[in-house]
Amino acid sequence: MAGPTIVLLPAWGSGHFMSALEAGKRLLVASGGAVSLTVLVMQAPTEIEASVVEAHVRREAASGLDVTFRRLPAVEHPTGCEATEEFMSRYVERHAHHVKAAIAGLASPVAAVVVDLFFTPLLDAAHELSIPAYVYFASTAAFLALMLRLPELRDDLTVGFDGMEGTVDVPGLPPVPPSYMPVCLVSKTVKNYDWFEYHGRRFTEAKGIIVNSSVELEGAVLAAIADGRRPAPAIHAIGPVIWFDATPPPEQPHECVRWLDAQPAASVVFLCFGSIGFLDAAQVRELAAGLECSGHRFLWVLRGAPAGGVRYPTDADPGELLPEGFLEATAGRGMVWSRWAPQKDILGHAAVGGFVTHCGWNSVLESLWFGVPMATWPLYGEQHLNAFEAVASMGVAVELRRTTAKDGDAARSLVEAAEVERAVRRLMAPQGGGSSEAREKAAEVSAACRKAVEEGGSSHAALQRLVREIVRVVAGHPMPE
Repeated sequence: MAGPTIVLLPAWGSGHFMSALEAGKRLLVASGGAVSLTVLVMQAPTEIEASVVEAHVRREAASGLDVTFRRLPAVEHPTGCEATEEFMSRYVERHAHHVKAAIAGLASPVAAVVVDLFFTPLLDAAHELSIPAYVYFASTAAFLALMLRLPELRDDLTVGFDGMEGTVDVPGLPPVPPSYMPVCLVSKTVKNYDWFEYHGRRFTEAKGIIVNSSVELEGAVLAAIADGRRPAPAIHAIGPVIWFDATPPPEQPHECVRWLDAQPAASVVFLCFGSIGFLDAAQVRELAAGLECSGHRFLWVLRGAPAGGVRYPTDADPGELLPEGFLEATAGRGMVWSRWAPQKDILGHAAVGGFVTHCGWNSVLESLWFGVPMATWPLYGEQHLNAFEAVASMGVAVELRRTTAKDGDAARSLVEAAEVERAVRRLMAPQGGGSSEAREKAAEVSAACRKAVEEGGSSHAALQRLVREIVRVVAGHPMPE
């Protein structure tokens, strides 16, 4: 009889798939061969996302680890959805019977099923097959704590955040101003809130939640979740979970890395806004003016607006977006890159001294891993809450403040050039300057994060406990000590 396996169901999104797969591989390695990993791959709903997932699958299938990929049958796309979260949740629901059939048809006994945080409809398949189920939460413990509170916050949050009085209690965090609530909860439609509340309720059905965080990063939040005041399953903080490409590097480093090679240590501010983040033309002009006035070296990944009905940014045309004369005025101290850039390679380069980021959790973790302080520029999802936590709780970031002004009948939010200049100067201040606290704290957190995942660290210990719990349910396959 084949040995036991853990079944992993990752979401296709760029911030979810490789994070979940890396967590699954850690479970595999920590088991010492007691279990294998079976990944059920859902067909991504767009061609671009599907091609990215397929590239990951091909690479990981050749890694030599005991990982098997099985593709689920395609399903029809739901129609009439008002937001991305609604589409995703309903799309996942349509896979439930395929998932149950795939798990039931495995030759190996299944020790556990692990689903993405947006895949909670698939918990039913595990329950019906009497298999322990876990949720992999690729975001912060703070966002998890908020999701568990959504039923009791409904009346306050579904009216929108503009004009909301007071603050929001996110367990373990300082009082959170409404402007830092995740825009994904009410951006477009209250149905977003409905679905996030639905997933939060279903988290309590899982045997445990595996969180991409650590006691060192979010100790107070993790303690608040576990204090018993609200229903919550066991929390396993095994982070930071960061995927590093193990394929051999190219003979010629990326052009951005080669440019950094010629810059002094800790002298460059890196600006990048994630895989689906972009700025409109007016905001690009303000950012450019602020960078020019700051006088600092910079590497700016500038992306254009999506086109052709897809949500991913396009390669930008700097000549069209940037103010006239900007490239000439910053020649020699700035580089504008209009295509994909190797973010981890850049953050790990000695020349980088600060990171202006959209505050996606993977980007925050990567920045902290390399000890790079941040300036926060949240755009979508739960990023506003991440930004608040990085500044007010962790102390590793400088806040970039927005100005809201009337644009006809509508209100427009903009980070003005003067604010960009102020924040960049503060972020890049030398030791003893305005950002020394964030810089020193980022260095401390970097060391703590690396220690957490090493043998004897808090996340390593949490991973070992989780693997022992999973393996114990499959009789006859004890985990090596």
